[in-house]
Amino acid sequence: MTGRPVPAAVSPGHGGLDGATARRRYVTVSFLFWLPIGMSIATGVLLFTERGMGLAAIAGFYAVHSLTAAAMELPTGGLSDVIGRRPVLAIAGLLNLTAFTLIGLGAAGWAIALGMGLMGLARALSSGPAEAWYVDTVHTHAGPDADLRTGLARGSSATSAALALGTLLGGGLPWLLGLAPGPGEWLADTTVGLVIPLSLPALLGALVEGVFVLYVLSALPEPPRPRTTLRRVMGGVPAAIAAGLRLGARDALIRRILLTASAAGAALAAVELLTPGRAAALMGTAESGALVFAGLACAGFLCSALGSQLAPLVARFTGSSERAVLASLGLVALGLTLLGLTTHTMSPLATTVAVTGYGLVYLGLGAAGPNENDLLHRRVDASGRATALSVQSLSLQLVAAGAGLGAGALPPGPLPWLLAATAVLAGALLWVRRAAPAPPHHGPSATGGPVAAPVPAGPLHDTAPEEIHPHARPT
Repeated sequence: MTGRPVPAAVSPGHGGLDGATARRRYVTVSFLFWLPIGMSIATGVLLFTERGMGLAAIAGFYAVHSLTAAAMELPTGGLSDVIGRRPVLAIAGLLNLTAFTLIGLGAAGWAIALGMGLMGLARALSSGPAEAWYVDTVHTHAGPDADLRTGLARGSSATSAALALGTLLGGGLPWLLGLAPGPGEWLADTTVGLVIPLSLPALLGALVEGVFVLYVLSALPEPPRPRTTLRRVMGGVPAAIAAGLRLGARDALIRRILLTASAAGAALAAVELLTPGRAAALMGTAESGALVFAGLACAGFLCSALGSQLAPLVARFTGSSERAVLASLGLVALGLTLLGLTTHTMSPLATTVAVTGYGLVYLGLGAAGPNENDLLHRRVDASGRATALSVQSLSLQLVAAGAGLGAGALPPGPLPWLLAATAVLAGALLWVRRAAPAPPHHGPSATGGPVAAPVPAGPLHDTAPEEIHPHARPT
């Protein structure tokens, strides 16, 4: 190629959006989607307990969420590639709106389980379309060599910032109402117990989801797709699933990305399962431990946001996205090791080291994500982009579920942390060969390496020639 494709006019369905506008809208969508989820983190278990649910039932509710998200990950990714990004995102928002309403008002177990299942379905629906829309729009306007890392990093930062802010709002709102007995009691009496202080974050989250749906429908234009019938959708989604399952088998770079996502799942499972217990042991009571964990979780999300913002800088400093992933995962492994080595002591020094390790885990994961996805988007074309993201998410969720069960079965102490660190280190070592200096090449490449033909994810629908990536990283 001797020049860029013709900008925006190639695809009027994107509304002529330039890269900066598309980036701002992608960041806004990411923030609006994750803010209500962050608000539910601090009060979820406490709300269910207040509704009279036992720990076994609460564990079942979260299992419904996880299993639904995992089971629907690939089918819903394929759906986005068939009918479009915007309608799938809007459906995800409506499902979350319904889920938060059921969780906020539901006093019966079936209502809460239904809400958690709908939330898991929404999570599966949302795992790829927004990012795929952003990449499609940027490529349409600026060509396949346009910078993606900056936008992906800002979207990831917005997600982390939304989770951090949501955690603070979700934990602070019931606490503020509980400062004086009047408001909380009046709210419960007026609504006959349907609305209590702990349910307000979920109900406020439902309102935010309504704003999210309206924004998606009004701010995310995309090219018209071929007329779709129910038969076409039902036929296209299985093809998308099959294409997604073939991705890792035929492309070594994508296989590394999927294995890296699995390593990240092991790290997150260890941190999310084991940290609350350590916080409670440190503070002496479950209530104080929960408060400390909420603050620690908020700090972790902020570290993740910072890592995402630094992702382009890390890639430039190390010389490529591959080296950036290697360095970032090394940081995660170091953080998990520090957490593991401080389990048997609660001295101020050990606590400081453990908190530092916690922050390094999220900082490293935040920096790795945008660089991994920058590589991923240069290996798949527009017809399978959301499917590829769904396969990546599925890899993380399945390993996280297994690693969580394994960590819970192991005796308390450093072993679960060090095993998670070993898994992440193994994921980092996958990139050692990729981190070797790239040979001289001719022609531009956004990731600093030679160019090669793309690996399409599968013909899910008719694709115009200009929508195919002419440049991608080689295997």
